[in-house]
Amino acid sequence: MTKDHTPAKTRLLHTMLRVADLDRSLVFYCEQLGMVVRRRLDFRDDRFSLIYLGYGDDREETVVELTWNWDQAAPYEHGNAYGHLGIGVADLHQFCQGLADKGVTITRQPGEMGRSGIHIAFIVDPDGYRIELIQLPYPLESMGEHVTYGREGVVAG
Repeated sequence: MTKDHTPAKTRLLHTMLRVADLDRSLVFYCEQLGMVVRRRLDFRDDRFSLIYLGYGDDREETVVELTWNWDQAAPYEHGNAYGHLGIGVADLHQFCQGLADKGVTITRQPGEMGRSGIHIAFIVDPDGYRIELIQLPYPLESMGEHVTYGREGVVAG
């Protein structure tokens, strides 16, 4: 942190998801969502792999880390604290139609979130993780009374 409490080089790097079938997950994230594998680390002695993937260089942008434990037989439990990943897309309806054509489960069809001006949809990945798709650009100004502005920027209220 700098003297005025702003992050110098601090940033969000990744979020990690445990996956049961790495090949199936790579097809989903790369072929269906259009992400690119940025790095792969295989820990042979410990029998797990870390795969970092996303839409940009992981040295500059936040990515998803898929953790694959080679000997995991039982499915993972998500618990009740996990919410979802959020991905911004240029054309929500077209993107969802493309996913539906590829057999991806859409659990919430594209539409407006309340009367916020924000259009979203939800899908699930092969391990049941929820992913929110959000129409870009993100129309914060149309959220009216739902948004307040603080010292650090926009704060949803």
